[in-house]
Amino acid sequence: MYVTALGLVDFRSYPQAEVQLTPGVTAFVGPNGHGKTNLVEAIHYTATLGSHRVANDAPLVRAGASRAIVRTEIRSQYDRDVVVELEINPGKANRARVNRSPVPRPREVLGLLRTVLFAPEDLALVKGDPSERRRFLDELLTLRSPRMAGVRQDYDRVLKQRNSLLRSASMARRQNRSSAAEGQLRTLEVWNSHLARAGSELLATRLELLESLRPLVSSSYDAVARGKGDARLEYKSSIALEPGVVSRDQLSEVILNAVQEKRQDELERGVSLVGPHRDDVVLGLGDLPAKGYASHGESWSFALALRLASYELLRADGGEPVLILDDVFAELDSQRRNRLAELVAPAEQVLVTAAVGADVPAELSGARFDVGDGAVTRA
Repeated sequence: MYVTALGLVDFRSYPQAEVQLTPGVTAFVGPNGHGKTNLVEAIHYTATLGSHRVANDAPLVRAGASRAIVRTEIRSQYDRDVVVELEINPGKANRARVNRSPVPRPREVLGLLRTVLFAPEDLALVKGDPSERRRFLDELLTLRSPRMAGVRQDYDRVLKQRNSLLRSASMARRQNRSSAAEGQLRTLEVWNSHLARAGSELLATRLELLESLRPLVSSSYDAVARGKGDARLEYKSSIALEPGVVSRDQLSEVILNAVQEKRQDELERGVSLVGPHRDDVVLGLGDLPAKGYASHGESWSFALALRLASYELLRADGGEPVLILDDVFAELDSQRRNRLAELVAPAEQVLVTAAVGADVPAELSGARFDVGDGAVTRA
């Protein structure tokens, strides 16, 4: 699987851009702030419907424009050409077309392209908040199984509705409006069931994913750090998970029980305290947690190991993902830079961004585009 062409209209800094791509390594080289990352961000957006730089779509549309278009031409693992066109409409529904035919929802395009992106922001996977690690898991889940996009949306919808009810019930109780509070609590019971059902599906797939990732992260860390440390992953749930409780029905029951136990606290705080949205993944090196104990270099090695393990997992599923390395080599010392280059060089397609050509290791020689002043030119 690889990208053969990228077309942009009013995406980020580009009024218009057209880039033809080939398998192997392609480097986009140019000064910071001139649009290198915008190109690979558009390709990653096609695969995930999200940006690795911003939380919503509004910044993706060029200033003064009402919408942006991203058109990506893909050669699939079955030697079939697929054209995905995404129309980004901030404040309104986005639209998608596949081979010029509209699809009911943009998420229908998930799975047509798979990418693994390395970026300086990846350090937050190790040093950042739990939300960074949850996002990592959920994005990888969706790349492996596009139907999980619907599960995640369902869970977010239920969580939003439930939080709204909790806030209303909490306020009614403080104002001594008992009848209003009782009515909202009865409605809350229905949403508890919805939370348990969607939450158990999301939790079960996360746990299954972690089981698959553990050996790959361990071996990837060993490869990057050359045997200096034992990388571990442990899921930290907001509910008490007993050994052997893995089925959706069992997890749903456990979530419902936990909701009942936390009911008073939730009403007092007006927020849902139980569910996958409160979970974390504890990253460990040896017997110590990586967060707070790992050195800067060890943290980078762990972040790289997570991305390399994702690549290996997706490749084992069938269809090699496109590897994107966004200005990552400037962040690494020479040893990690060279080791990462050696590990990713055999991939079918590698897209690299760099401020200067010297930042691209010799192992990743290939096609090059110069990026500057709004133009993308084949060198």
